[in-house]
Order: sequence, then structure tokens, then C-alpha cells
Amino acid sequence: MTPIDEGQTVPDMTLPTDGGGTLSLSDLRGRTLVLYFYPKDLTSGCTKQAEAFRDAMGEFEAAGAAVVGVSKDPVKKHDSFKKKHDLPFPLLSDENDGLCEAFGVWKEKSMYGKTYMGIERSTFLIDGEGRVARAWRKVKVPGHVAEVLDAARELA
Repeated sequence: MTPIDEGQTVPDMTLPTDGGGTLSLSDLRGRTLVLYFYPKDLTSGCTKQAEAFRDAMGEFEAAGAAVVGVSKDPVKKHDSFKKKHDLPFPLLSDENDGLCEAFGVWKEKSMYGKTYMGIERSTFLIDGEGRVARAWRKVKVPGHVAEVLDAARELA
């Protein structure tokens, strides 16, 4: 399956969220969506990234953009992560790989000479029609949220 990329329409999927709810991507149609994939709750890089999105939420909202985080962590872990870092946006649990596979972010990675499967930190800016306007793959956390915010403002 070819991963979803710029210019393509995002299929509707419904996933469990923190707090025991669910969220369908179609629920967010009509507004800009920042969909960011991150490897793991409560790790240093993922925490810095989530806090950067948190700290810029007012600016994303002013640009008409919703922010949603996605990892394969279970909902209970999302609940802890969200509470500990006061995250004001939903965290989707993709334990069954559907969304990660669709966006092509579930990749073979390596650390300390060992290979394993994991989420490649990636962000997708989706327009109100449900099309990917911008895609950032292999994201480095410093400065990334500002870049996404600039692109969201351009889309508004």
C-alpha cells in the first residue's frame, strides 16, 4: 500500500482517544488539522514535542487548526501523558496500526545496533477538504512546531 502523502485525501478512520472516547477524522473536516505521529508517551523527545504543540495551541486555534497526536500507546498511557503535561488536544491510540500504516509512519528503526519497528516522527497538515497540504517526515523536534504553525497560517 502506498502511504498517504501531499495532495491525497485522508480516508476516514475512527480511533480511541484519551479519556475513553473516540475520534473520527471526518469529525474534523471543514477545518485545518495538524495530525502528528510520535513514537511513545512520556519519553523526552515526545514530551518536548507535545509541550511545544501545547504551548502554541492558542496560535493554532487562531489559525483555525485543530491538533491531534497519534501513537501506538494504549489509551491509559495517553491519559497519564496528557494529565502529566496538561495537553489540551486529543491523543489517538493506534494500537492496531491502521492509521500508522495508512500514513507510512510505521517503520523499521535501529538503536544501539538493534532493529525494531516503531513510529517515525511525522506531521501532516490536512486542509478542510481532508487533503494533505503538507507532510513532514523524519521530524526533528526543535523548531518543528513553529514551522507547522507557519504552514497552518498560510492555509487559513
